[in-house]
Amino acid sequence: MTAPEDRSELEAQFAQWRQHVERRAELHQSDADELEDHLRGSVDELMAAGLRADEAFLVAVKRMGSLNDLSREFAREHSERLWKQLVLTGATDGPVAPTRGRRDLVGVVVCAVGAAVSVKVPELFGISIERDGAFYATNLGLFTLPWLAGFLAWRRQAGRAVIGALVALFALGAVAANAYPLADDSQSVVLTAIHLPIALWLVVGLAYVADDLRSSRRRMDFIRFTGECFIYYVLIALGGGVLTAFMFGTFEAIGLSPEGFVSQWLLPCGAAAAVVVAGWLVEAKQSVVENIAPVLTRLFTPLFTAVLLAFLAALGRSANGIKVEREALILFNLLLVVVLGLLLYSISARDPLAPPGLFDKLQFALVVSALAIDVLVLLEITGRITEYGTTPNKAAALGENVILLANLAWSAWLLLGFVRRRAPFAAIERWQTGYLPVYAAWAWVVVLVFPPVFAFR
Repeated sequence: MTAPEDRSELEAQFAQWRQHVERRAELHQSDADELEDHLRGSVDELMAAGLRADEAFLVAVKRMGSLNDLSREFAREHSERLWKQLVLTGATDGPVAPTRGRRDLVGVVVCAVGAAVSVKVPELFGISIERDGAFYATNLGLFTLPWLAGFLAWRRQAGRAVIGALVALFALGAVAANAYPLADDSQSVVLTAIHLPIALWLVVGLAYVADDLRSSRRRMDFIRFTGECFIYYVLIALGGGVLTAFMFGTFEAIGLSPEGFVSQWLLPCGAAAAVVVAGWLVEAKQSVVENIAPVLTRLFTPLFTAVLLAFLAALGRSANGIKVEREALILFNLLLVVVLGLLLYSISARDPLAPPGLFDKLQFALVVSALAIDVLVLLEITGRITEYGTTPNKAAALGENVILLANLAWSAWLLLGFVRRRAPFAAIERWQTGYLPVYAAWAWVVVLVFPPVFAFR
């Protein structure tokens, strides 16, 4: 027998392990019970052989193998249930599942139709996509993201305070997009078109974590949701492209051209509704068999690492500096954001109990390379601002690169500690999820403060 304090500590370890297991959506309650019974039996056997409670627990967990491997094993054993989960919405355990699935389906249909209709509402006031491209560019996020946030808040039964905050933030976004007298060729139009959707997407994140606002795990779940939603949206867009091609071919074969319908209705309304549908698909099918985004992360992390290292080597041999024109600034910032996205999503999809390996070292090399490029871009931007003065584009890029510099630098430090087994993986997760409000704050500064500060340039 073990001492009462050892037993209490052992039960705490079981509870922590159980919480981690329950994060895998493909493992149902009965699966988690079976795994826990197996783990407890193994711990008891090891303790009977003379190991202490903490030693027995670690050895038993190690014997069970990777949680991802166990998930795939259960997926193979319960393939019939998983195929049902691909068709039905949500879990299939219990009598409540069909009712919840129908409720979610009705909710997503209402919100998707609302997003599609929102795209056409401006035409009632004489604003069209062909003539008023600047209006649609700056308001793009306002057509779709409030409906997605509404669906998520309704699904999580958000409280009045959260709903009030969502309404206020989306209203603030509408003011930022439409209150300033911006010319069509204004730099602030481009900046608003880029930054407002980012700010509003993080408002969607507030609706996503409405069921547990203080949980870092829920914020990391939102990062996973973001990656999966992007993948689903791309797949829907590809399918929509095939549908459009067939429509053109079949209708033109009988002497009719669907060009007007496609350009005026199918593409804008379908693109808006697809955002809501993609979010619903991620919610309904998350972690079924295996997510797509972690696979892509594993594929593109070494490729991006190789490209960045090659770029730094070429830059060292070349006499040319980095050009900081608007297109180059957007390109480099997009590159750094993609690198940060790869880091965020690989962290969110990683098993925190697994030891560091080769992929973690690749991530460290990727982050260090991105950090070096960010420093070079910052030096070029600062030099141009000092010599020629500032513009909205350069000011926005300066702020974004400073924020990226801080995040990448500390991420590199934390990754180095983890790779050298001197820092826990949880520290990286807490840092990245806690940094999300900083990006949101800067995006709001760009869309709300920059236009009047730069005289609506």
